[in-house]
Amino acid sequence: MTNKLITGLVALAFVTGCGGQVSAPSKPGDAAAPKTASPAPAAEKPAPQALTIAVVPKGLTHQFWQTVHAGAEAAAKEVNAKIIWKGPAKETEIAEQITILEDVINSRVSGIVMAACDQNALVDVLKKAADAKIPVATMDSGVQSDLPITFVATDNIAGAKAAAKELARLIGAEGKVGLIPFVQGAATSDMREQGFKEGLKDYPNIELAPPLYCKSDVAVAMSVTEDMLTSHPDLKGIFAANEPGALGAAAALQSAGKTGEIKLVAFDASDEQIEALKKGTIQALVVQNPFQMGYKGVKAVTDHLAGKPVEKRIDTGVTVVTMENFTNPDIQKLLYPLK
Repeated sequence: MTNKLITGLVALAFVTGCGGQVSAPSKPGDAAAPKTASPAPAAEKPAPQALTIAVVPKGLTHQFWQTVHAGAEAAAKEVNAKIIWKGPAKETEIAEQITILEDVINSRVSGIVMAACDQNALVDVLKKAADAKIPVATMDSGVQSDLPITFVATDNIAGAKAAAKELARLIGAEGKVGLIPFVQGAATSDMREQGFKEGLKDYPNIELAPPLYCKSDVAVAMSVTEDMLTSHPDLKGIFAANEPGALGAAAALQSAGKTGEIKLVAFDASDEQIEALKKGTIQALVVQNPFQMGYKGVKAVTDHLAGKPVEKRIDTGVTVVTMENFTNPDIQKLLYPLK
């Protein structure tokens, strides 16, 4: 075997042993076709899971809370979230509200918006929410804690001061007046009581009778108003700090034949309260914006979950409504937010 033949055989063995392949020589002008792998089909991204926000009011029966619910649903629709609306039947049922909150925490909701029946009793359940990393926004009635991401509410002290000012105007800034808060220990009730008392300090000729609480119950409010009229026959005016207090006081004044004679200023603006204003049983309403409480409460929670900054205190405003400004378009929109 010649040396040239041996050299050629060794070279051929080396190429094939290293995984090389012998290919036919290409003709001039031929281009090698590139070999490319077929692309893998793109994996479909799962749809983002909708947020579930529990909205827990202090009660369910009054129109105020129904308007809060409407605001919460409007916000949820904007951000494709689901609302769980659940609260105690009555605003005095603190234990029931705690149970509801524990249930929604255990069900691992995305966030909570709540109005506390008691500013102290609800603190421990908020700690459970914090431990479960569930953000909580309080609305209307807050708690004695920094745990909530925000508090969405009327400035209740300022609103009650406005009520004191309006009642003073109605009675000529002198005489005896009554005060009907609702639940002692509920933050909203306490702040309105405080604000009204502070507002009366500007009127040294006005005397305040001892407050009587209505427990957010129309029948109780009517009863305590009757007691107030009996104990203070010289009464010239009353401030009722919420919807049931106002309706009970109005019924008692009407029953006693004191409509218009004893001036009545009230917080909130249910349909019944608006009718009482038109009839002259109530002379002024301190109107909140419950729709915005529900709306901004839900938006605050969803913004927080999205990593957006949320203000620690969100004021939804307050307006004094009388028959003098009743037909103003802005007032009509405030009174009838669902129309």
